[in-house]
Amino acid sequence: MSGEEAVRIITGKFKGRQLVTVPDGSVRPATDRVKSTIFNVLQTRLDLRGIAVLDLFAGSGSLGFEALSRGARLVTFVDDQPTALASIQQNAEKLGCFEQCSLIRYEAMGFMKNNGNRFGLVFADPPYAFTETAAIPRLIREYKLLDNGGFLIIEHPKRLQFPGEDSSFIRLQKDFGHTRVTFFQQPE
Repeated sequence: MSGEEAVRIITGKFKGRQLVTVPDGSVRPATDRVKSTIFNVLQTRLDLRGIAVLDLFAGSGSLGFEALSRGARLVTFVDDQPTALASIQQNAEKLGCFEQCSLIRYEAMGFMKNNGNRFGLVFADPPYAFTETAAIPRLIREYKLLDNGGFLIIEHPKRLQFPGEDSSFIRLQKDFGHTRVTFFQQPE
């Protein structure tokens, strides 16, 4: 993996399994430290067993596969890059969970506007240079993509601030150097 940290499943039924990443290095998978923190926070706040998960800007699918490993029923992986979707497909086949995966080639912002499903958990890990990250919580609420009590988790640069109306749904923020993970929760 050319000096990068191997991407692996941390716990659950796929614990320790390695994931294939996008070969050209265009994707920045969540580190084990960030992923561990996300799922440790969720552990006491959201029962993953049987829920539907949306992984936007999915990349290698690291967050979605971790959710499947911990009991999620279905993960919808959305990415507009064919190389990312090829990696996700390869990982799903390698883990033997392809039937629990829906792979969609679509630009994430457009997908949110045109999707009719609801999810218990939504991950959004856009490229740091993506200019529309601050609009994601508004679109998630506007298009009713989250179940009541569901979580939206966005990994973003620490300097990014969310508009006031969205900040009222922030439940927690965790910092990792220049990275911040923000947890939004849909009210019950």
